[in-house]
Amino acid sequence: MKKIIFSLGITCLFLSSCSKTTLQGTQENKGLEKQSFTWNGANIYFLLTDRFNNGDKTNDVNYGRTKKTAKLRGFEGGDFRGIINKIQDNYFSDLGINAIWMNPIVEQIHGDVNEGQGTTYGFHGYWTKDWTAIDKNWGTENELQELISKAHAKGIRIMLDAVINHTGPATDVDTVFPSDWVRLSPQCTYQSYKTTIECTLVENLPDILTESENDVMLPPQLIEKWKKEGRLEKEVGELNLFFAKYNFPKAPKYYIIKWLSDYIRKYGIDGYRVDTVKHTEEEVWKKFAEICQDAFTEYKTNNPTKVLDNNKFFLIGEVYNYTINDAQEFQFPDKKVNYHNNGFDALINFDLRSTQKETFQKVFNRYNNVLQNEMGGKTVMNYITSHDDGSPFDKTRENAWDAGTRLLLTPGISQVYYGDESARPLEIEGAEGDANLRSFMNWDGIKSDKDKKALLLHFQKLGQFRRNHPAVGAGKQKDLQDEPYIFYRNYNNDEVIIALGYSNEQKKIKVADFWKEGTKVKDFYSGTVSTVKDGFVLLNTNFDIVLLEKIK
Repeated sequence: MKKIIFSLGITCLFLSSCSKTTLQGTQENKGLEKQSFTWNGANIYFLLTDRFNNGDKTNDVNYGRTKKTAKLRGFEGGDFRGIINKIQDNYFSDLGINAIWMNPIVEQIHGDVNEGQGTTYGFHGYWTKDWTAIDKNWGTENELQELISKAHAKGIRIMLDAVINHTGPATDVDTVFPSDWVRLSPQCTYQSYKTTIECTLVENLPDILTESENDVMLPPQLIEKWKKEGRLEKEVGELNLFFAKYNFPKAPKYYIIKWLSDYIRKYGIDGYRVDTVKHTEEEVWKKFAEICQDAFTEYKTNNPTKVLDNNKFFLIGEVYNYTINDAQEFQFPDKKVNYHNNGFDALINFDLRSTQKETFQKVFNRYNNVLQNEMGGKTVMNYITSHDDGSPFDKTRENAWDAGTRLLLTPGISQVYYGDESARPLEIEGAEGDANLRSFMNWDGIKSDKDKKALLLHFQKLGQFRRNHPAVGAGKQKDLQDEPYIFYRNYNNDEVIIALGYSNEQKKIKVADFWKEGTKVKDFYSGTVSTVKDGFVLLNTNFDIVLLEKIK
């Protein structure tokens, strides 16, 4: 979509004082009825803790991780304190974010591996050493609690990342779990359901025996570690109570489910994004969902003053290569699986990043049709870039403005990957593979680059509108006009009308079928206020986007 910005618009985009005027009232949304939160219309910010913001330089090096690594394959200092600082600075609130998804925060392997792309540490969080401990590179338990509390105070939910499928790799200082816990071969061939699950994703990534229902002892390395830390008796006691309560065998998957659900019981996190879902039996996820909900209910009962709303615990699954076109069933070569019926409220949608050749109208209608008619109340989470997708919507960031419009106005949940809003580069000289996608957040660029400031403001306007109106992500759509493209969305009486593609300042939008004569409305994008007259809204704005909302 072409940006239509006149001289006045340029001034307002680039001067911070004018930007505040342009967005005035958006925080309180004065004169507008406050809408309740629904996960189906959420605006989620996904960040890698280590790569987002360094708020405490004293925790940058831990566990002897001092080797020089390949480009962007070591720890770089981001931490909980850095996230807390941005929460307090309203960075997320200004973006209209109402949920933050953080990569796994559990203690990672201490050693390094060489993936064929150079020396690498577990900065990304997916190489677990101990599910019961927080990695010191990211912060402390108290800081995690502070982060969650301060996010909740801003109306922002916290979603952590759950890994049950595998442990971290074995290294010189990290021993492999026992053979009744993990398998080291064969590698997955994806020729069938079984060869996708009972296998290792890559060499030296021990696969948890999630099919096992056999009693197993705690891994000796965890016993020894907890002894040194003075908490073995406590951990064993809690495990015994858990297994007795649920009458589970002491199988590996149930140990991990207990450990992950503890983050809900103790800290009150609001959801989990679940890793490598299709590599684990769907029955495991159904049980995981039940235990997570129990833990969430327990937390709410014990902390009534900290409860945000009546939403249940939320689970989003990563079923690699699932798309919205699959609706509720994912096709293995020899079997179909409905993950939505096995604990998940949403799945990550691998489709939007590939819609470059489709018009907004075609994408929005296709998504609306599936979500409203085939999903049975479930939904998908859309993205344009991510931490492990080497084929993003706009790899060179040449169309970051259009990508943001598409992401934030597409039906479903939106996932803003850190730096989408600031055109953080996705191609880094000297980096190999997915390291290109994981550079440090480009804060300096936001401060100094006018184009990045303009892009950030674009994301802020669209994001706040989405946050303020669940109809944007969760509502049912009706097209009103093809050129410019105008459509209406409604969710539980929350109504919006959106127009895209205007090439002139004078805009006349027919609203008679939805809003009565004399209704006061506001174009959130420009801040222009108007009144319905003769069934139309008349606007004079410098932008090609219109985001219409009713004023009480």
